[in-house]
Amino acid sequence: QVRLVESGGGLVQAGDSLRLSCAASGRTFSMYYMGWFRQPPGKDSEFVAAITWTGGTKYYGYSVKGRFAISRDNAKNTVYLHMNSLKPEDTAVYYCAAANGSSTVVTALTRGYWGQGTQVTVSA
Repeated sequence: QVRLVESGGGLVQAGDSLRLSCAASGRTFSMYYMGWFRQPPGKDSEFVAAITWTGGTKYYGYSVKGRFAISRDNAKNTVYLHMNSLKPEDTAVYYCAAANGSSTVVTALTRGYWGQGTQVTVSA
């Protein structure tokens, strides 16, 4: 089992930056992919970003590419989402996810372990 706990959400203004953290515990050595999804109010969840175990490969959703950056600290079992130039449409509950490497990154994370989520609200 893997437990994921997100933190760092909050209320910010458009153009601000925010950093989300996700602390993992349990069988973290098997988690090849770690990443983030988000679910805006009244909409389906959307892939945001992911990173491989070594940090050598990063993946980004189209709507955040160039504004968000993902990183991980394996010594701390923590993955970060650095969000810059935030827009009101970034408002969502952000979920951390972790998965082994048995499938493609988005499929693996969708089927993997998820945290409880942290709310990010961006005002205009």
